Amino acid sequence: MSLRNITYLLICVILQMSCSVNKFVPEGEYLLNDVKIISTTNHENAVKAKGYVRQMPNAKLFNLVKLPLYTYSLSGHDTAQWRNKVLRRLGEAPVIFDSAMSEKSRQNIRDMLVNDGYFHATVDFECLKNDKRKRADAVYYLHERERYYIASIDYDMKDEVVGAIVLADTASSLLRPGMPFSVDNMEFERRRIAEMLRNRGYYRFQKEYITYVADTAHHSNKVRLTMKLGKFIKERDAEPEPHRIYRVGRIYYVSDAGLRLDDALLAKCDTIEVGDYSILSNDDLVVRPSVLMASTHVKPGSLYSQYDVDRTYNSFANLSALKYTTVRMMEVPGSDVLDCYIMFERNKRMSVDFELDGTNTAGDFGVAASVTIADKNLFKGSEQLSLRVFTAYEAVSGLSGYSGGDYLEYGAETSLRLMGGLPAVVIPVRNRTYSSSTMLSLKFNSQKRPEFDRHILSGTWSYSWSSKLESMNTLELLDVNYIYVPWISDTFKKDYLDSISNRNSILKYNYENLLITKLGYTYTYNSSLKKSNRFNPYAYSLRMHLECSGNLLYGMNSLFGGPMNDEGQYVVSDLAYAQYVKGDFDFTVRYRFNERNTILVHTGVGVAYPYGNSRILPFEKRYFAGGANGMRGWSVRTLGPGRYRNSGRNIDLINQTGDVKLDINLELRSRLFWKLHSAVFVDAGNIWTLRKYDEQPGGEFDVSTFCREIAFSYGVGLRLELDMFVFRLDGAMKAVNPAFEGDDKYPLLRPDFGRDFALHFAIGYPF
Repeated sequence: MSLRNITYLLICVILQMSCSVNKFVPEGEYLLNDVKIISTTNHENAVKAKGYVRQMPNAKLFNLVKLPLYTYSLSGHDTAQWRNKVLRRLGEAPVIFDSAMSEKSRQNIRDMLVNDGYFHATVDFECLKNDKRKRADAVYYLHERERYYIASIDYDMKDEVVGAIVLADTASSLLRPGMPFSVDNMEFERRRIAEMLRNRGYYRFQKEYITYVADTAHHSNKVRLTMKLGKFIKERDAEPEPHRIYRVGRIYYVSDAGLRLDDALLAKCDTIEVGDYSILSNDDLVVRPSVLMASTHVKPGSLYSQYDVDRTYNSFANLSALKYTTVRMMEVPGSDVLDCYIMFERNKRMSVDFELDGTNTAGDFGVAASVTIADKNLFKGSEQLSLRVFTAYEAVSGLSGYSGGDYLEYGAETSLRLMGGLPAVVIPVRNRTYSSSTMLSLKFNSQKRPEFDRHILSGTWSYSWSSKLESMNTLELLDVNYIYVPWISDTFKKDYLDSISNRNSILKYNYENLLITKLGYTYTYNSSLKKSNRFNPYAYSLRMHLECSGNLLYGMNSLFGGPMNDEGQYVVSDLAYAQYVKGDFDFTVRYRFNERNTILVHTGVGVAYPYGNSRILPFEKRYFAGGANGMRGWSVRTLGPGRYRNSGRNIDLINQTGDVKLDINLELRSRLFWKLHSAVFVDAGNIWTLRKYDEQPGGEFDVSTFCREIAFSYGVGLRLELDMFVFRLDGAMKAVNPAFEGDDKYPLLRPDFGRDFALHFAIGYPF
């Protein structure tokens, strides 16, 4: 069937579904087809106004087709039938136009404009009905007229002490003379002041004690704003009094109490007194008292601070031995003292996780399995010890001249996570962090292929800390990898390593014993985790990573004249070590149009440069392109570098690596029904080498030509979002393939499904 016939068939199906919707539209009623908002002054107001419309039409897949509605329309009127129940649950019921809701929406939009300084704005409404199709379009016309601006800001402080604190902090104010009048900005300023005061001991202060009075001058668009700060009112009819500063009294830890807190419960608990801290428990202590106190940022005798309470919540959330935590501040009667009660429930100490994965690489099937055993409270300090054992098997075909035809991998990894870590002299921000931890890990990996045997032993010591909920810092103080190749097939040596005609320096380097010692730093940021941004349709995430290897060893060898091998490399115990610097940058922006549609733009850039003791990057540190998380029009490790074209040999996976990587992805995600989501995407990118290698012709990065070597692909995907996992299936076609010339370079114009299509199954989102 031709593409033209398929398109025609799809149009007919959609039209048929559209007609079947009318059976659910009552006589004399109309299906809400579309909502349009037209502004005569500012298009941004029209976009913002959509959030104030009380009735929106049925959701569209990719903002194009109302698939949930059409799914619902396939059901019948008999709701007792199983088929009709399923279709209605998966779909979305028709939205019937409601004139009363439209009037409320019109009023809401006008209130929004007035709150934004358009005091004389009006909003008109028109309903465009199609009696034949039983459809109605709701159209809102915004007439903003003149906008008002803040001319001056005055202050009326009933509480002089608190007022002085607020006036001393006006440099941080969100309101300025000359800026547009906005009720939202005034609300944000109220919250900011209340938070600032609550962090300075004013436990009872709320934003409701701050009000604003706006005075508009005659025949002017200027507003004289007055901020009023009232005194504390204990009860409804009580006399106002100055706001009081509270200090923290005693800290109580209550174990396994749930959310209850009463004298009878506390009387049954055994109590351990440690200075100004009391630990109450009916059973053995979950964690050591020192760990509890170190995780508590609310300190006895200090001024109350909401910031310290939030830090305490986060620190206790990082204790793997605890399930959940509640922090309550209780006033001591007749005083300005707050006792702090930290209540928590213990978590299950041991856990066992199993993983089973199936693989299909170019028709070669395989299976991978792993089991992880974890102790979440090893020494009663919430230390987490885990042991992971894994194995993988894959049938390898197409290798002639080799004994055996299978790939076997197995190994084990153990790690120990300790709360806290380095002294403040190493990490100066330690005393101002939400949480910190130290990770020690040791891993062994063995790979057996028909071509070679390869063993990797690695050990890591890293330290992580967070000063904000939305950010995380990780310092890899020591990461040592020992790569040992005990056996290489004679056929492999002859064909690729020793033969003069086929000698490959990149291959040879990556099949020699090697030592990698690196130091690294990683910073991550996610704006959606910030409290003030949780309901913002805009969000972004950032990841920056920098690592270097071999510098200390190279400096010592150069200074003291260390031994060298035949390749001119310094060695440690006859073992060459790698020397390089590597940096990665990932940035993702997300915009949520509505509850069903979200667009994401992702950019990833990576650069690695070998120098000193290395002319080539180790294989583990080189970049590759293609696969489920990058250029989805290509299989993994089949794109690049640059214009390089795969020779078709299995061993070419080494050559299709590089020192520079660029990824640009545009993806529109849309919810279908139930837990099924869809996506359309466009990917662009490639990899390059920084040096010219004979084995990778066309792979070197050149500023004047790299733009012509960027590959493009496009595709669609399905995602099944379960509670714990996201299963993802993406199908993509190549659009521009830099490995070819002429017409073959642009498969977008002349696609070959067998050559240009790639299908990927993965767990989790690519970015």
